[in-house]
Amino acid sequence: MTDLFDPAPARADHATAAARLLLPAIAGDAKITRAMLNDAMIRAYGGTDADGHWTQRESFEVLEHATALAVCAAGTTPAVDAAIGLMARLPTQTVRSEEQIDWQQFSTPLDLATITVMLANARADDIVLEPSAGNGLLVAGLPPIAALQLNEIDPARRERLSATFPKASVTGHDGAQIASVMASAERPSLILMNPPFSRSLGRGADALAAVRHLQAAIKRVRPGGRVVAIMPDWFFNSARMGTIWSTTLASVALRTSIRLTHAYGKHGTGVAVRLYVIDKTVGDTTTVTLQRGAVSDLVEALVIPPRQDLIPEAATPAPVKRGGGLSLLRSVRSKPAATPRIFRALARNEVLPVGYQVLETPAPLAEQSGVYLPYRPSRIVFDAAGEHPTALVESIAMGSIPAPIPVHVPSLPERTVTERLLSSSQLETVVYAGHAWTQYIPGLSKPDKEGVGLVLSDDGRAYRKGYFLGDGTGAGKGRQVAAVILDNWLAGRRKNIWISKNEALHADAIRDWTALGGLAADVQPLSRWKIDEPVTMDEGVLFVTYPTLRSNRGDATRLDQIIAWAGADFDGVIAFDEAHEMGGVAGGEGSMGTKKGSQQGIAGVLLQNHLPDARVLYASATGASEVNNLAYAVRLGLWGPETAFANREAFITQIRQGGIAAMELVAVRRGGAIERSDDMSSG
Repeated sequence: MTDLFDPAPARADHATAAARLLLPAIAGDAKITRAMLNDAMIRAYGGTDADGHWTQRESFEVLEHATALAVCAAGTTPAVDAAIGLMARLPTQTVRSEEQIDWQQFSTPLDLATITVMLANARADDIVLEPSAGNGLLVAGLPPIAALQLNEIDPARRERLSATFPKASVTGHDGAQIASVMASAERPSLILMNPPFSRSLGRGADALAAVRHLQAAIKRVRPGGRVVAIMPDWFFNSARMGTIWSTTLASVALRTSIRLTHAYGKHGTGVAVRLYVIDKTVGDTTTVTLQRGAVSDLVEALVIPPRQDLIPEAATPAPVKRGGGLSLLRSVRSKPAATPRIFRALARNEVLPVGYQVLETPAPLAEQSGVYLPYRPSRIVFDAAGEHPTALVESIAMGSIPAPIPVHVPSLPERTVTERLLSSSQLETVVYAGHAWTQYIPGLSKPDKEGVGLVLSDDGRAYRKGYFLGDGTGAGKGRQVAAVILDNWLAGRRKNIWISKNEALHADAIRDWTALGGLAADVQPLSRWKIDEPVTMDEGVLFVTYPTLRSNRGDATRLDQIIAWAGADFDGVIAFDEAHEMGGVAGGEGSMGTKKGSQQGIAGVLLQNHLPDARVLYASATGASEVNNLAYAVRLGLWGPETAFANREAFITQIRQGGIAAMELVAVRRGGAIERSDDMSSG
């Protein structure tokens, strides 16, 4: 049982009995009245609604059940005019339950369902899926097909679906997760869907619920297959939805776009909807939208787009074996493969622990080339992981110090390993970041009221250690940031913060997140909310830029807004991508005299100080270029108790006096950091 619906005794037999009593009236020409509906309910349930045997809302559910049974009994797709005529004879659903309103349970009207089936252009060999099947009205008019998969999270509706479609496979998953939870089932070639518009399992109010369901459906349908989706009116290529629109439809072709303003009157709501026909093939996502009021206004203008051939799903080719040595006379970048990489449909996509073996004796160093060593994980060997797409190198100083033996075992979707979505070096980052986050900085501290530091205090809190990722160009830092967030997301930490240089990198964050199986709608920019209003996202990855982080207006600040959203006990990831943007937080001497600390650096440190249990990740290729630029890395334990430096100021002063050699020691030590590059000139 899910948290969406309260447990209730099974009443499917009563509902089906009442529905069958209505079948003669539905098959005839007379108007079906509320009195007829109430009489069928009293006879089937053995009493009236006043006596508590049923509710008026249940009577409308039964009416939908009866309509689906009648359409299935006919055995053919109803003509549009017949569907419109039947809709006119049905009573308007004027009674709604709180549950229906909360979860936007508005079933598809029969005339709209008929149009949807026509646009689907189903074939005899199709495997059809309806991810939020309701009472089955959307698929009742399908012609003969190979197999029908119905998914519905409401247990009462599932019982009615089993009665209406006895040969169908009926499941009860979250429709937004079908790409993974239904991976063991045969993959559908056609999906018809009418998802919830504003509520999600585990998220509560969710303005992007329908988008999450559509993204999952597009992932789930076979290449070359079709998705016909009824979507909320706001989902179109607008300035507000542009990024989400383009990301959601990045790998598909939009065949038809229809807007209907009065399609749901009989089902108790006047909302406008959009109807999209989407083929999972290369094509354009720009098309003219056909706008009409009701289905009856649409019929003459309707054009049924032809179906595409399904694309065979080939197995993933074996990785190409790389040469063992590096030459100073050629680039270490790999040449592209001669044939494109083709992904297969996975038999399953469970979340599994990432298997690896610990090396008690560090792996031997590879042959040195100049001042570089070919990179290799020094302490772990993964059970199944591919090489990085380009050969990585590290400095001799970094390579000569083996990494610590880790204790963290990440859990990730199986395909991230089997499809080589993360290389062994990228998986290593996930392991060591998690390992660092099992530790805490010695002592109890609390934010200094007079500055941006921490002060030791018996009534303070322990601060979780952070991790510094110092990879250079080509190592895929964005993909690694997404991977460590995903590891924590799957562990239940569903609030995370991704901070980067500018708004343009929001698209890059979405690209890396969705590449690992996340949904584009999970990554939302803070700029969606005004500075003086609360962030209304129950869970997700909050994308913040450094300029936004430091901004304020009157008494409102973005920093306070983020902290309020996170909550005092926040234990998710704060990823400081391009962390060097916080450099200069400590101020110092410049060409024009003494400089104050940078405002965005100060804001970044304050964010860390107010969320002591956060899992802080710093990612920068130039983090150790100047010691003053490490002043923001307050979670690495470089100064304070059990170190050689009493405070940050002492650390900066003494390391600066030690010069490059001292900085190399810091780079080797800091939080078990990894520094790699795919280019020998990058260092």
